[in-house]
Amino acid sequence: MAGSIVWITGVSGGIGLALARCVPWENTRVIGISRTPVAGIEHIRADLADPSSWQALSLSFTEELRTFSGERIVFIHAAGTIDPIGFAGEVETAAYRANVILNCAAPQVLGHEFLHSVRNMGIRRDLVMLTSGASKTIYPGWSSYGAGKAAVDQWCRNAAQEQSIRGGTRILAVAPGIVDTAMQEKIRLVSEREFPRRAKFVQLHADGQLSDPIVVARRIWDLLDSDIDSGAVVDLRDLSGRQ
Repeated sequence: MAGSIVWITGVSGGIGLALARCVPWENTRVIGISRTPVAGIEHIRADLADPSSWQALSLSFTEELRTFSGERIVFIHAAGTIDPIGFAGEVETAAYRANVILNCAAPQVLGHEFLHSVRNMGIRRDLVMLTSGASKTIYPGWSSYGAGKAAVDQWCRNAAQEQSIRGGTRILAVAPGIVDTAMQEKIRLVSEREFPRRAKFVQLHADGQLSDPIVVARRIWDLLDSDIDSGAVVDLRDLSGRQ
């Protein structure tokens, strides 16, 4: 019987996959959510840019927790997209809409569903949303991405305050820094017309400054075993000095 149960969105690649591969606790059941399954990981198929798919995760929360008697429950929302890179008013509208839904709406709605599902459970509960330094830094070409991450930060602050009054789930927003994932590959491939600050990210890659996803995942798990306050918006680079 699982001592902990963990849901991770965006599990098909990047930090989401790394998180699933290096869960530090024994007897942990990991449920991954993504469009495509991953070998060896229990899977719920969902395209979280499509609101009609959110119900699958909501049902999983309800069904799995109805009989769960372990020690810890965790939901990590790692799914996100940088596409389409380009200026607002110039990129394709359907892709821009999907970005806004996935990066801004899905975290709030799925976070709400998780809090609703665990509200009466007297065991340890953690909710983690991946955010980005782009929530505070202006990057032309990333208007929807940066706005979505800013929304995640503020939702986590507000919801954590609510949970301190009534609920008890710890909520964190974690910015992982610049990580060697497919998203970074996309950034390096676009033109400077689409993303004027492209050269910065090309240079960081050339200098070997991108973090390994597994290293980042382990640091996120370490945060959950720390006494960090609920509502914190954490940049992992600030914990050990920026690159």
